[in-house]
Amino acid sequence: MSQPILNRIGRTPLSEITRQDTGLCRLFVKHEEQNPGGSIKDRVALSMIRAAEKSGALQPGGTIVEATAGNTGLGLALVGAARGYQVTLVIPDKMSQEKVFHIRALGAQVHITRSDVNKGHPEYYQDLAARLASEIPGAHYINQFQNPANPLAHEQTTGPEIWDQMAHDVDAFVCGVGSGGTITGLGRFFAKVQPRTEAVLADPEGSILAEFTRSGKIGQVGSWAVEGIGEDFIPEIADLSPVRNAYTISDAESFATARQLLRDEGILAGSSSGTLVAAALRYCREQTEPKRVVTLICDSGNKYLSKMFNDFWMADQGYLERSRTGDLRDLISRRHERGEVVSVGPGDSLLTAYQRMRMGDISQLPVLEGGRIIGILDESDLLVNVHGKPERFRDPVETAMIDGLEKVAPDTSFPDLMEVFDRGHVAIVEDGNRFLGLVTRTDVLSHLRRTLP
Repeated sequence: MSQPILNRIGRTPLSEITRQDTGLCRLFVKHEEQNPGGSIKDRVALSMIRAAEKSGALQPGGTIVEATAGNTGLGLALVGAARGYQVTLVIPDKMSQEKVFHIRALGAQVHITRSDVNKGHPEYYQDLAARLASEIPGAHYINQFQNPANPLAHEQTTGPEIWDQMAHDVDAFVCGVGSGGTITGLGRFFAKVQPRTEAVLADPEGSILAEFTRSGKIGQVGSWAVEGIGEDFIPEIADLSPVRNAYTISDAESFATARQLLRDEGILAGSSSGTLVAAALRYCREQTEPKRVVTLICDSGNKYLSKMFNDFWMADQGYLERSRTGDLRDLISRRHERGEVVSVGPGDSLLTAYQRMRMGDISQLPVLEGGRIIGILDESDLLVNVHGKPERFRDPVETAMIDGLEKVAPDTSFPDLMEVFDRGHVAIVEDGNRFLGLVTRTDVLSHLRRTLP
């Protein structure tokens, strides 16, 4: 049976970075986000499924099980659907919702598990996947971290493509390590065709891999928000021996680099690509002679629109700095004068209010009239009014809003702000009669977290 979508995996284009400071070097990126599943992992998924079919480990109508940060899961769901398999995936809870929605839309079953536990814990994503595979009849655990077909995909496809596109002249390639397949496969390929080619590791701050390549020691494991790369162990298939340089990149630098890449080069890249490009730029700027350097756009930034490319998320997480005033204005996450507040008017319907709550992922709305706040509508007010009488969704907001408002000035003290919360209210910050925004308990918690040393 023809499977044309699978014929689109691989043979991705390569382009040069032209508006970034690359020192004496020329930096090229291979656009793996243009694979049909949106990432480099499509190659790996196809390779591993073919190998499992050839060995007989995966039978017709069987179930593919895997632990994944999302992109391998997307590739497996895509290839699995095309070849008639069920797919069950275990994904850590820090992964973007866009990935999860995409995977589920492809028909795969998703188990979300904890991202704050290490190998050996029953809810660690790899251990949970192995257990599910042992319990599901006809299941095959793909196990990208130990599967030799993973690096083979890059040795046989990604490496040769880069080699030809670079006119057989590559001084260094920069990549990260999740399962270890990319760096291992590329390392093997370039060792055969051009042994002088340097392997450069880009590693998130908190991962143990960069330090391991420098000292041979496994240091203290931290945490990181970049998805898909970095590990708290050395994957079995990972051959890190070709690595000559390793760069540790913070989440903040990774996200900032990816955002800058979009503005300067028009490339919508994911969070791990931000890590790789940041490391590649550092490497290029350190060189004292011209070199031709390649790195990867591992996946599309479409999968991170609600996170890395969302200014509110970036600010809430402390990755995007805003001007400071030293008063309650620093706690307002959505500023009215910047057009950031989601609001309703008193004459809008309760259905409109409900839809805006859902779209904005918020539980209360300021009611504005002529730029002034005249009320607040929250989920409980809405529920009380429409429970048992859904036709009241057509009623105007002014019939359900609360107009007894707790207004505070920007210079209100923190103890006075807490008293507002103790009374069960949200704080409405006004400068004179000018509405600035709302402050909730969540805003205060986010502010306090950002001030951690």
